[in-house]
Amino acid sequence: MRINIIDTGYFKLDGGAMFGVVPKTLWSKHNPADEKNLCSWAMRCLLIEDGGKLILIDTGMGDKQDAKFFGHYDLHGDETLLSSIREKGYDPKDITDVILTHLHFDHVGGAVQFSKDGSKLSPTFANATYWSNDAHWQWAIEPNPREKASFLKENILPLQESGQLHFIEKGTSPFSSIDFINVDGHTEQMMLPVIRYQDKKIIYAADLFPSSFHVPIPWIMSYDMRPLITMEEKIQVLQMAVNEDCILLFEHDPLYEAALVEQTDKGIRIKHRGGLSEFI
Repeated sequence: MRINIIDTGYFKLDGGAMFGVVPKTLWSKHNPADEKNLCSWAMRCLLIEDGGKLILIDTGMGDKQDAKFFGHYDLHGDETLLSSIREKGYDPKDITDVILTHLHFDHVGGAVQFSKDGSKLSPTFANATYWSNDAHWQWAIEPNPREKASFLKENILPLQESGQLHFIEKGTSPFSSIDFINVDGHTEQMMLPVIRYQDKKIIYAADLFPSSFHVPIPWIMSYDMRPLITMEEKIQVLQMAVNEDCILLFEHDPLYEAALVEQTDKGIRIKHRGGLSEFI
């Protein structure tokens, strides 16, 4: 198995929204805000070469929205989804599977692209099977008013129309080296891939732990649909990470790719954080 970090650039979100009830005097020590109270966040995907499969986890924001849309999020950085894949020595047509942890625009936007003449939307990875789950799909195509702005039909409906979309039944996996933890706090049935790599487990934390700064239980986002459930799920996943010495991989942390955690007198906290290569 070969594992590659795929960087797709950075975007900005309101610091208060990203840290919920945590006071700015605390969270700003970790991720200082600009004059608009916006903090930079990564969009970090994962590419796994395993046997005959080349598996991409999440796809970043993509580039098909208009300038007004991107103006809200200040998309920046030199990396893009496709350039990062090519930089690692792969071609987009070689991707066999795309796992979508959930269908918010900053996780699924790169899954669909315009044709060269701009007339048609189609899956970015023509030879790939795209994986979601039925409960989350229904949640996304019939969104609640609060979450509606995160589910853009142009990001998700072309996947179904192409015939490339498949669903993973809870408790199962189509992959020999990847299991899934299903969580409901952030959004309905978000899937956290758990990659078995040699003698280690890597938990791709998606938006349960968007960054290493979100490891303390009360540090949760205002974007979460069910914040109390998020807290319960964080406890369960952190306990698993301690018991099984799992690596947490952070999708949005602007500084650190991964971390190990440990039990302390103040609860479970970061033991060490850094680049993924430091842990595998």
